Amino acid sequence: MSKGAVVVTGASSGIGRATALHLDQAGFEVFAGVRREPDGASLRPEASPRLRPLLLDVTDESALASAAKEVESQLGGQGLAGVVANAGIAVGGPLEFLPLEELRRVLEVNTVGVVATVQAFLPLVRRATGRIAVVGSVSGRLAVPFVGPYAASKFAVEAICDSLRVELRPWKIHVALVEPGDVKTPIWEKSKQFADEMEARLPEEAKAMYGEVIDAIRARIDEGAKGGASPQACAEAIEHALVARRPNTRYLVGTDAKLQAALAGLAPDRVRDVLLDKLLRSGRGPL
Repeated sequence: MSKGAVVVTGASSGIGRATALHLDQAGFEVFAGVRREPDGASLRPEASPRLRPLLLDVTDESALASAAKEVESQLGGQGLAGVVANAGIAVGGPLEFLPLEELRRVLEVNTVGVVATVQAFLPLVRRATGRIAVVGSVSGRLAVPFVGPYAASKFAVEAICDSLRVELRPWKIHVALVEPGDVKTPIWEKSKQFADEMEARLPEEAKAMYGEVIDAIRARIDEGAKGGASPQACAEAIEHALVARRPNTRYLVGTDAKLQAALAGLAPDRVRDVLLDKLLRSGRGPL
């Protein structure tokens, strides 16, 4: 018997893919949001017939509206047990030389995309008194150098979740924020490719000023790609947020996430700045 229907955005890879498959195995009817049909097709061999790929782009309002209509038609009058707003991208670099279109892009996907997803599917969530889980990041608590655009998008997600949680309280619609640290997902490889592209576009002045730390960041990306929590750990936290009788408002996933959250909450700004600078230049700091 199905535990209800859920929509998971960003299900093509990483946390979203792991979550879609995990919730499918747990008995949910999963609408796995993907941007391309081949990504949806790749999920089918690992899933039950309950899982249905759903074409959507969180930056395209009309695509989201169409996806919501499709889900509603498939549910036959029932509502959604949950929505998992997971779609996201990583953008970084020296703020001094960051192309503003890249800043706008990461905010559009990671921040505006969360609100757009909630707006599109909330009527169906309200119909079933379902729940909302948003995948943020510990970077929404601790902003580190050269990842300012990504951290800004995740700080904003923290604020959105705090507001939304109270706004939806009268309808008993719970909102949970999942805050991973390092997670072994393809986002690291994508980050490395983006770093290569951004470095190639930097003027010689920027390379002279930031070259040393860019090399350290590359080492940190390699470290993050090998270590960190598994996407499955995030998927399990999301399931808890959707089914627990008393779900948490926040879920820190990974030892590094808990350490960074503690650093953000306890260390004075100047002390934190010195620690982050030393760790980053050593290639071992948080990213």
